[in-house]
Amino acid sequence: MQYDYLIVGAGLFGAVFAHEMKKRGRSVLVIDKRQHVAGNIYTESVMDIQVHRYGAHIFHTSDRKIWDYVNQFAKFNHYINSPIAYYKGELYNLPFNMNTFNKMWGVVTPSEAKEKIAEQIGRLNITDPKNLEEQALSLVGTDVYEKLVKGYTEKQWGRDCKELPAFIIKRLPLRFTYDNNYFNDRYQGIPIGGYTAMVENMLQGIEVKTGISYREFATEFDAGQEVAASDKDGNTYRKIVYTGMLDEYFDYKLGHLEYRSLRFETEELTECDNYQGNAVVNYTERDVPYTRVIEHKHFEFGTQPGTVVTREYPAKWEEGDEPYYPINDERNNALFARYQRLAQTVKHVIFGGRLGQYKYYDMDKVIEAALEAVEAEQ
Repeated sequence: MQYDYLIVGAGLFGAVFAHEMKKRGRSVLVIDKRQHVAGNIYTESVMDIQVHRYGAHIFHTSDRKIWDYVNQFAKFNHYINSPIAYYKGELYNLPFNMNTFNKMWGVVTPSEAKEKIAEQIGRLNITDPKNLEEQALSLVGTDVYEKLVKGYTEKQWGRDCKELPAFIIKRLPLRFTYDNNYFNDRYQGIPIGGYTAMVENMLQGIEVKTGISYREFATEFDAGQEVAASDKDGNTYRKIVYTGMLDEYFDYKLGHLEYRSLRFETEELTECDNYQGNAVVNYTERDVPYTRVIEHKHFEFGTQPGTVVTREYPAKWEEGDEPYYPINDERNNALFARYQRLAQTVKHVIFGGRLGQYKYYDMDKVIEAALEAVEAEQ
C-alpha cells in the first residue's frame, strides 16, 4: 500500500496532523516509540484518578479557534492553575502577586508592594546584568529572588544562577492584584477523563502502531523522488511528518542539541484522601531535590478515598534519556539553526512539535503549528 503520510510520533502535533489529513481523504499511518499515544500529555487511570505520567499539563489559550478545536475531542472542566510555592515551611502564592507580597512583607496595597520592590532593586544598583542572578535581582529584588526564584532555577538548570546567562530570564511577571490564576488566557481547563482519551478521539479510525521507533520501522529512507520511505512489509510513504529530535533524524552529524530531562517518582496513597490540598506545589529551596509535587486528583476536583502524588526531579540529559526542555542558549540555538538549514534540504519531511522544532511549546501553540503545517500541504 502507498500511504500519503507516515507520521512519526503520536503526540499532540502528530495526532492533530493525522486527524486533519484523514478528514481530507489522505491515507496516514502513525507510529510511536512509546507503548502509548498522547506523548508527554499521556494520562492513565490509577485508583480512578487521571495521572499525568510526564508532568502536569494544563490546557490554556486565548485563541477561541483553538479552544473550539480541542472541544471537539473532549469536554473540559473549569480547573484554574494556581500553584503554591513552599520555602522553608512558608507557603507563597504563584505567580508573584499581592497575596505573595502580603505574606512576604505584610504589605496590603499595590503601591506599598511596588515601593518595597523598588527599594530592594535600588539598593542593588545593577545596571548591566552579567548573569541570571543579577538579571533576576534587577527585576524582582532580593526577597522574591532568594525565596522563590534562586533555588528552583538552579535545580531546573543544574547550575548556579551566577553561571547562567542573563538572557534566560527576560522578565519575571509581577502582578499587583490579588489573583492567583497563573495564566492570563481566557480559556483554561483539563479534559475530563484525561488527555489520552482526547488524543484517542483525534486518532479515531487511523492506523496507529506503538512501541516502535522510526529507524526500526522504516527499512529504506529517501527511497525515491515520489517516495519518502518504505517499511519491511513493502508499504511506501509519500511524505514523513517527523516529531522526534531533529538532530537524531540526521544521526547527530552536526553534534548533539542539549536538553534538560526529568525523573518522576509516583506514590499511591490509599489511606490518604488529600495529601497537599493543591494540584501543584513548587519547592523552591535548593536543598530539596525535587522541584514540585503534583497531586493529580485535584486537576479534576477528585473525591476518591485515596490519592496519587508525583515528585518531579530535574535531571541532566544524556543520549537515550527522555528530552523534555530544550536548552535554548546561544550555543544550542546556533547548532539548531545549522540543523534547520539541513532540514530545508529534505523536501519530503515535515519537522514539527517540540523536538522537531527544538522549542518549548504550550499545547495550544502545538495545535496551531500542526494546523498551519496541514494548510501548507494543501
